[in-house]
Amino acid sequence: MRVKALSRKTCLHGLVVLIGLAVVLPAEAQTQGPVKITLDEAIQMALQHNHNILAARTTIQQSQAGEITANLRPDPTLLGDAEYLSPTHLNTDYLSNSSEFDLGISYLFERGRKRQHRLLAAKDITAQTRSLVADNERSLSFNVASLFVGVQLAESTLELAEKDLRSFQQTVDLSELSYKAGASSEDDYLKIKLQLLQFETDVQQALLVKAQALSDLRQLLGYESVSEDYDVAGVFDYQPLKGNVEDMQMKALQNRPDLRAGQQGVTAAKSQYGLQKAIGKRDVTGQVNYTHTGGVNTASLFGSIQLPIFDRNQGEILRASYAITQAEEQEKATNGQALTDVRDAYEGLRTNDRVVTLFRSGYLDVAQKDRDISEYAYKRGAASLLNFLDAERSYRATQLAYRQALASYLLALEQLREAVGVRNLP
Repeated sequence: MRVKALSRKTCLHGLVVLIGLAVVLPAEAQTQGPVKITLDEAIQMALQHNHNILAARTTIQQSQAGEITANLRPDPTLLGDAEYLSPTHLNTDYLSNSSEFDLGISYLFERGRKRQHRLLAAKDITAQTRSLVADNERSLSFNVASLFVGVQLAESTLELAEKDLRSFQQTVDLSELSYKAGASSEDDYLKIKLQLLQFETDVQQALLVKAQALSDLRQLLGYESVSEDYDVAGVFDYQPLKGNVEDMQMKALQNRPDLRAGQQGVTAAKSQYGLQKAIGKRDVTGQVNYTHTGGVNTASLFGSIQLPIFDRNQGEILRASYAITQAEEQEKATNGQALTDVRDAYEGLRTNDRVVTLFRSGYLDVAQKDRDISEYAYKRGAASLLNFLDAERSYRATQLAYRQALASYLLALEQLREAVGVRNLP
């Protein structure tokens, strides 16, 4: 009985502890907030979980399976027949002395090293497939970075809208006090209160843009890989870049996977040409037969080969030679496109850099100071309401334009990274 009482106390104590943990743990989870990911983490997450890139990687495995097929030798053929069988004489003597039985095996001997050429061609296709998948990963990284910058822009715009709303709400409150005290007209108070609607609308619009940007980014990261309430982490600010376009073009020629794919395409085309020439060689079929007839056992050897009088695979050999020229031209076009991409991205970055520098050179401070002076003067009756609202609109427009210019600069930087083919620029 004493043991049972102790057991109840222990169970009761454990139940209390579990209830306490159930209450405390959710509270701790709420204080931690949503998971935040950096740009580098977002790119790695997308490379690991994006369904389109995972599907693209299976093409490498499919190509490797093709290598197995290409390396297979022909199967031998088993032959057999029975002749001169009589339903009325199915006995041992008749079958042994009057019937004929043949059993043979044949094999196709490939000439021209066809199997080796098939395997080489399949391996070259696999190598090109790897580079094409890597190029898909390059595009995916750029798309993730673009959406990431879009989320940062949305959050910065939302922060500005909320800050402006709080500031203008104070102005509305002061205007209400001034109106009630008889220091300003009801018309001025209603006009400034009506202007509050624009600030509240800006906040709601910014919330919508942020939610949609996070949702679009989540799709690229792999919908199931992040929680619904995730967020991004990182500084939305100017990042100066040094380096000249020639160095970046050289780095692109060394690192772009589509350039490697172009070079490997030429190699694969040459492998196909060698394979088609090997296919033009006629194969030999050898056969060994064992025959039992009339009580006599014999063996026979057979061989056959097609005479290459008309079909020497001329058409496919010629087509493969043109395919080499096609691949070489495509490689040159890809090479020129890479250099063009770097040049265009570099010039776009320089232009956006100059725009951001203009804002940072003093225009942001001018807009802030103009708004502060107009607000100070309006609150003391030294400026009209229209002048104050105009200064407020100019300040908001300047701040929004700067954030959009900064986002354009960061996107141009990501375009340059994509054009070069690496995240770390020289």
